[in-house]
Amino acid sequence: MSDKTRIIVVDGSAVSRAILTRILQDEVANSEVEMCATGEEVLALLQQGKYDLISTALMLPDMDGLELSRKVRQSRSHSYIPIIVVSGDADSRLLREGFEAGVTDYFDKSQGYKVFGSFVRSFIQRHSGLMGHILFVEDSATAAAMVQKTLERQGLKVTHVTAAEDALALMDKVLAARGCLTDEYDMVITDFYLVGELTGGDLLYAIRAKMHLSQQEMPVLVLTSTEDQHTQVEAFHAGANDFVTKPIIEEVLIARVRSLLLIKHQYNALKNQAEAMRWIAVTDSLTGVRSKRYLVDNGETYINDPSHQPVWAMLIDIDHFKLINDTLGHITGDHVLAELGTTLNETFPDGMVVRFGGEEFCVLMPNTDTEQALERAELLRQQVQALRPADVNITVSIGLASTMDHPGETLTRFLGLADKALYRSKESGRNRVHLFLPQGPTPSPLDNPSLEMNTPEELTRHSRL
Repeated sequence: MSDKTRIIVVDGSAVSRAILTRILQDEVANSEVEMCATGEEVLALLQQGKYDLISTALMLPDMDGLELSRKVRQSRSHSYIPIIVVSGDADSRLLREGFEAGVTDYFDKSQGYKVFGSFVRSFIQRHSGLMGHILFVEDSATAAAMVQKTLERQGLKVTHVTAAEDALALMDKVLAARGCLTDEYDMVITDFYLVGELTGGDLLYAIRAKMHLSQQEMPVLVLTSTEDQHTQVEAFHAGANDFVTKPIIEEVLIARVRSLLLIKHQYNALKNQAEAMRWIAVTDSLTGVRSKRYLVDNGETYINDPSHQPVWAMLIDIDHFKLINDTLGHITGDHVLAELGTTLNETFPDGMVVRFGGEEFCVLMPNTDTEQALERAELLRQQVQALRPADVNITVSIGLASTMDHPGETLTRFLGLADKALYRSKESGRNRVHLFLPQGPTPSPLDNPSLEMNTPEELTRHSRL
């Protein structure tokens, strides 16, 4: 199935069709636009494939936009497709008959064609097609077949069970495997009265009280009989989002499902946005690594987490960095910092990488033994020496400390030990790795005393065009 947004543009004017099509292709990402001059062309096109949106002029050569909308609503395959009427001279008839004809929205062409692209992009976000995975609980074979067929015809994935006990077993299985129920199911539809000991009300109670899922996180639609008003009230009190009465009317069911899925998708979008903003707040904008604030807030828990043991702290300092800024300028210095940040993120995807301050970085490496820590530090030292960010020769000095050698230390004390090892690396000539053992700072056994170290002159040898 295509993942493109398929749009039909209907207008009797070839010029208007071409302009609207070009704007939609430019403004709506991943869109596919078909052009039609008449209403009959649209109806024929709908017989051939699935479309996501119709944009039609109010006046067409063979019918008007309202008549076209009525005919589309009568079709089986596209009865729910959003329809926008585009006109510069809409009258009271559109306002009076638009709702009855099934028009979804109206755009005033006098605002300009460019605005139309933004309007449609926003419209698609608000009226996106039905997407999601529904857990459906219904013990009536007839009702289950009708509802499942209706939902699947709209492109929804449906998992059907007949009892609340079966639904809870599926949920427990998902939680055990993935740890999050809402990543698998987008909503629940359940009959209130079911075979087995548990009712739909009991299932609803488990979702809200046991699993602590809100109405936004996991919408629940309850199926009840028309006369059962007491059950409807009871379902609302238990946390149901909405209910549909039996016998089920297909249009009502789809409208309710669409509304609840929109709530779920909007909740997910806000949740993702909040998470993205949280990460932006704790990320150093220049280097892309975590900020020192993040280390202060989370480092203590990180180094004391039993699942992370042993943890190694690695402090990294760019040698002669002040000379880079003074000689080549701060913009070049920023390029050096940014490229080193990228290298650290790529080299330590399993650790906490932090800009400690200025040209100094910190990496907390979990589940790392002494041999691994020394090898990773030496590999990093060699990577940086070969990096040449912004065409500048740079080296780093590195200090290491481990919770294995220094158990029970606070974060401040633990990083202080790694800092002492770093200081010894710089004191020993830079471009070195030292670790802080119980007896004090010690050179890495992988250190090569004959390795070439960059002098300040070599460091600032810079290619200029």
